[in-house]
Amino acid sequence: MVAELTHFVGGKHVKGTSGRFTDAFWPMTGEIASRVPLATKAEVRAVVENAKTAQPAWGATNPQRRARVLMKFLELVHAEYDSLAELLAREHGKTVADAKGDIQRGLEVVEFCIGAPHLMKGEYTEGAGPGIDIYSMRQPLGVVAGITPFNFPAMIPLWKAGPAIAAGNAFILKPSERDPGVPLRLAELFLQAGLPAGIFNVVNGDKEAVDAILDDPDIKAVGFVGSTSIAEYVYTRGCAAGKRVQCFGGAKNHMIIMPDADMDQAVDALIGAGYGSAGERCMAISVAVPVGKETADRLVDKLIPRIESLKVGPSTDSSADFGPLVTQAHLDKVKSYVELGVQEGAQLKVDGRNFKLQGYENGFYMGGCLFDNVTKDMRIYKEEIFGPVLSVVRAKDYAESLALANEHEYGNGVAIFTRDGDAARDFAAKVQVGMVGINVPIPVPIAYYTFGGWKRSGFGDLNQHGSDAFRFYTKTKTVTSRWPSGIKDGAEFVIPTMR
Repeated sequence: MVAELTHFVGGKHVKGTSGRFTDAFWPMTGEIASRVPLATKAEVRAVVENAKTAQPAWGATNPQRRARVLMKFLELVHAEYDSLAELLAREHGKTVADAKGDIQRGLEVVEFCIGAPHLMKGEYTEGAGPGIDIYSMRQPLGVVAGITPFNFPAMIPLWKAGPAIAAGNAFILKPSERDPGVPLRLAELFLQAGLPAGIFNVVNGDKEAVDAILDDPDIKAVGFVGSTSIAEYVYTRGCAAGKRVQCFGGAKNHMIIMPDADMDQAVDALIGAGYGSAGERCMAISVAVPVGKETADRLVDKLIPRIESLKVGPSTDSSADFGPLVTQAHLDKVKSYVELGVQEGAQLKVDGRNFKLQGYENGFYMGGCLFDNVTKDMRIYKEEIFGPVLSVVRAKDYAESLALANEHEYGNGVAIFTRDGDAARDFAAKVQVGMVGINVPIPVPIAYYTFGGWKRSGFGDLNQHGSDAFRFYTKTKTVTSRWPSGIKDGAEFVIPTMR
């Protein structure tokens, strides 16, 4: 019997009342895993009311006590790390090893948020003027929300929830309806760790729930990760409703391979960064840019046998390089891009579309694909494919390779592989992309730096995690004080100064 999932509101599992459901699948087998309720506007409003009631007491709790709850949460997650990773892998399709990385990168941000007592500190100036002291304080916004994607069902919810909760807010998560099992379990663990009921809530839903979140006047901030078209929609509608909004969208991440690069190292990097998690990562390398014909020929010659030997398997196979894609619809979309590339005139050097796995014929599998001689006018270069497809775009020189990354509409991540420190330094300074790797293929910053793309990969002024997260989830109040002994007689009609 297929399980019927719930929402998580006020510390309890709550059945959906809309009568609308969507199916979540086991990507390994193609079977229906669960029925996911889709919330109405009224159901979202009930979650907001619950969070709004719970937040003041949590916001008044001192940051050190809030941090202790996060510490206990970390302990609980580590105690069932393996079972969480297995659930995540089954629902998403990524391998168990990759699922563990998903969870770990989320926990690292929670670890950073334990520093809330320091991160929430304001500033103080004694004697800023005659008898005047000035100080500032950071205060929680109130009720905030996160709308997160299918590809990192543990990491990105924790990137949103950790700073929001540590800063004293109540948080509402709208996870992807494709794999909501792990977010629901995280909600249970937060409650078990001592988080008050109503501070971490999960509401499942589709566009109706998203619009309800964006329009609700009591939700003060919204964080989103997903496709660029939806990111722009969320940003525009949320801002129009007067909210603080941060949205991260699509990507087309380039990796520049200079003639002096260690070619074996570069190939290893492309294989892992291009095909890991079946390419379903916003930081995946999807474009290889070898500089010079000789570099390009050597690169492609080395890539072909490596891609052909990749092992595609079920998520539970510890020897698999990557598993299935998340749904049949997404698999069909990725395959359609491969066909489009052929029609556009790119050279399909490795074709993984016909891959079938014995015993898992109904799973959502495909093998790795490699295109050569892709040009910047092709749609397979312009658009995010989000699958195990790597495109080689040949550049005649360094200047052309830099221009490719700079001129693309996306600016999430980029990498350069070279032995030349001067070239690397010049690239890091001039490339118009938010996250840069030098001989590092997936330059995801560690938790105490911020994560965010440029151009149409990011909307909003503040990034995810790091100090920006606490700025996003708090408001600054500045107090100027002067006590009676220092007050002059009579009214003052000019703007105060410190003279």
